[in-house]
Amino acid sequence: MTDLMVKAEGVHKSFGRTEVLRGIDLQVRPGEVMCVIGPSGSGKSTLLRCVNHLEKINAGRLWVDGELVGYTQKGDKLYELHDRDVARKRREIGMVFQRFNLFPHMTAVENVMEAPVQVKREPKAQAREHAMQLLAQVGLAEKASAYPNQLSGGQQQRVAIARALAMRPKLMLFDEPTSALDPELVGDVLAVMRQLAADGMTMVVVTHEMGFAREVGDSLVFMDGGVVVEQGAPRDVIADPQHERTRSFLAKVL
Repeated sequence: MTDLMVKAEGVHKSFGRTEVLRGIDLQVRPGEVMCVIGPSGSGKSTLLRCVNHLEKINAGRLWVDGELVGYTQKGDKLYELHDRDVARKRREIGMVFQRFNLFPHMTAVENVMEAPVQVKREPKAQAREHAMQLLAQVGLAEKASAYPNQLSGGQQQRVAIARALAMRPKLMLFDEPTSALDPELVGDVLAVMRQLAADGMTMVVVTHEMGFAREVGDSLVFMDGGVVVEQGAPRDVIADPQHERTRSFLAKVL
């Protein structure tokens, strides 16, 4: 099991009577960048939220780094973990959302150091030093004292990436991180993500950026209607999709 960072087996998720995930099987190896594409409402974001246990699955199994997400197994029975244990495991998974959700009353560096100080009880001086390193890593060292409303959307998103990295995660989840940005701001965010991939971070990226998927992704998953329709090497799937549904989707976005 531990040779996989993420493993999903028969994952189902419903909201009321609406079945959003209908039997998802996926595997992500350590160091792999998996890009997930598909139309709106196909279940992509819900899948990420299940990996992070922001949503509980209704059936199937999900593992992160060899450990069941949200549950412990004794014999053939599953027992739900306490919220405290779920939160502790969630620390190891960084998540970047479409919206940046930065604390508006905190500077960039304060936003980045907040979770390590509050959650991990890191000394403030140590957390600040690491936060400054991360802001430099995302190209924003000179904006450390700026408040979110003084930053562009792209800069805010890069601060959000630094904030997720501050917890030293083993896995990073990106939920359409550039979809809320003006086109000219997208490149800076993708450059940071490219560098993370080059540094060996395991990443699952829900994206509409097909160039990024083709160049940076190790695997590409096309979802529609809550199922995985097609998956493979990005260049293969994009250049020669095997399913009609994939072909029609790509014809619209490429």
